[in-house]
Amino acid sequence: MRDALVSAAFRLFLERGYERTTVDDIVALAGVGRRSFFRYFPSKEDVVFPDHERCLADMTAFLAAGAEDDDPVRRVCDAARLVLRMYAENPTFSVQRYRLTKKVPGLRAYELSVVWRYERALAEYLRGRYAGLRDGSLRADVIAAAVVAAHNNALRSWLRSHGRGDANAAVDHALGWVQSAFGAGPVRPAEERPEDVVVVVSRRGAPLWRVVREIESALGQG
Repeated sequence: MRDALVSAAFRLFLERGYERTTVDDIVALAGVGRRSFFRYFPSKEDVVFPDHERCLADMTAFLAAGAEDDDPVRRVCDAARLVLRMYAENPTFSVQRYRLTKKVPGLRAYELSVVWRYERALAEYLRGRYAGLRDGSLRADVIAAAVVAAHNNALRSWLRSHGRGDANAAVDHALGWVQSAFGAGPVRPAEERPEDVVVVVSRRGAPLWRVVREIESALGQG
């Protein structure tokens, strides 16, 4: 019934336009009652994005199942790929939704709120991994925003091409850029990291100014 409601809704959206289609129109075409519609979708907007709640739940579970030694940046990039998989499961529907969302400001605002929820889920995971690190929260928010931006850049390019081409390759390329920029392997608190030690060898009796110059050179400050 859920799929029937989505199918009926998009048929009417394409024929009449989103604004001119009512919930009563949708349930009449699907052959069900209004109660059945609201059992699956809280509003007309939700029927346009029927899979995002499931995808968000899958993403949250995926992040929670990560191991302590996982590279956190790689983990959030892999989580973002779950969103791509949702879109790629039905390219025709995804392209139709993209076109519809571009035309209806209310749907665009709704979509942005959904994107924000994905970003928040990624950021919350990263804050947990970076807890105790200097600027840990800042790092988490910046990386989460970068992952979402890279994913959406590739996804929208694929949608604008009418779903042609390899969406996975495009998103892998975009997320690979994020990993190269921010990925740093497993995270350890600062106090557990080995200290950076520089050893300088100088001749006995060398003037102090020369010893200082050698130290500055070794530290890259000369």
